Amino acid sequence: MDDLEIIAEKIVNQAKPGEQIEAFVAWDEETSIRVYNAAIENLSKSQSSGVGIRVINNHRQGFAWAGTLDPAAIDFALSEARDNASFATEDEYLGLGSPDNFSPKNLDLWRDELASHPTEEKVTLALDLEARVKNLDKRIKSVESANYGDVSSIAAVLTNTGMHANYRQTFSFIAAHAIAVDNDETQTGGGYSVGRTLSELDPDKAASDASMRATRLLGASKPASAKMTVLFDPQVTTTLLAIIAGILSGEMVLKGRSLFAGRMDEQVASGVISLVDDPTNPSAFGASIYDAEGYPSRSTSLITNGVLQGFLYDTYSARRAGVSTTASAVRGGFSSTPGVGARALFLSPGLKNQPELITSIDNGVLVQSISGVHSGVNPISGDFSVGAEGLLIRSGSLGRPVKEFTIASSLQRILQEVVAVGNDVDWIPSIAAGVSLVVEGISVSGT
Repeated sequence: MDDLEIIAEKIVNQAKPGEQIEAFVAWDEETSIRVYNAAIENLSKSQSSGVGIRVINNHRQGFAWAGTLDPAAIDFALSEARDNASFATEDEYLGLGSPDNFSPKNLDLWRDELASHPTEEKVTLALDLEARVKNLDKRIKSVESANYGDVSSIAAVLTNTGMHANYRQTFSFIAAHAIAVDNDETQTGGGYSVGRTLSELDPDKAASDASMRATRLLGASKPASAKMTVLFDPQVTTTLLAIIAGILSGEMVLKGRSLFAGRMDEQVASGVISLVDDPTNPSAFGASIYDAEGYPSRSTSLITNGVLQGFLYDTYSARRAGVSTTASAVRGGFSSTPGVGARALFLSPGLKNQPELITSIDNGVLVQSISGVHSGVNPISGDFSVGAEGLLIRSGSLGRPVKEFTIASSLQRILQEVVAVGNDVDWIPSIAAGVSLVVEGISVSGT
């Protein structure tokens, strides 16, 4: 980490009078293993490092990057960033950030242990997962894939305007995708476990989830069309929250592309909905000590008891909106510039787990997965129409499996009609934690 800071410092120290320079220097090491039929199908281990440089001069921004830490390549990238800035369009809101009065949290996101595990042990973990899935149920005829993956990341962000940040984190996971067969019917289902090192992974959970999700959909058919209560599984709720995160972006508000624009302090959701983006929560896999611009991470209240409280901002969008940054800058790595994004959305949980929520539903459906999200959800109008599969709920109990049905509503209506949030918080590798969600009066279209 010290080496990355030294490199970044050398870059920003080359700033000319009137020039702002940001250096984002990163290194990561990644392992990816895929097994099939008790044999290794794919195994890769890679390292990458590089630097992204932003130069702002006279409200014009230039950016360039190098996929190496070679001094000559870095010098060339700095020259290119300066050249790009000279051709850029002037924007009065452009400018790098400067330190604020927030202090960085001490987050434990790195595990030295991860580097000590040999690749052979990681392969064994994937092979063992595949075997566990196959042995759980005789209807599991094969495992489409069993995977292991991990990544160790280190980064430093420095600017000549005073920003100075460094952070590191590790992440690992196992996942399996099972294929269940009964007579001539085939269904699939996946399961996973995530952690920051191997000892935090739970193969039993990953295997049982994959088996359960595949086998319980055998015999599925279309349900009758009706309005009913929908219980969203935590994995589905994660997808919904990721969509809502885009609507809560200050950048989207400024562009007039958020259905929440102009609704501050209004009741936009049910009173049971309290939503925060909290990348200081070490349980979140989007957690980080700093954001992508070097600001200390902080918790941002977005909706409290159904009332809209705020939006997410990076330096640029905050300056345009006349507010302070919420330290919500994200980037895809050293080859991209920062933008606004959620990192750790969290719905305040309720008191009941999913089985308890099911007992409170007389006529409904447990939605296990949805499809067509990108084409079926309009983040501007809020229109929501997606394909789904799951199990009917009748008189407080799970009923027959159903598939090939459509859920039609709007994001506004879904938020307003939430009657219960589960306590089954599931931190998965996403920008949002999953949790069971009960929504009343949704149109389900089947036969």
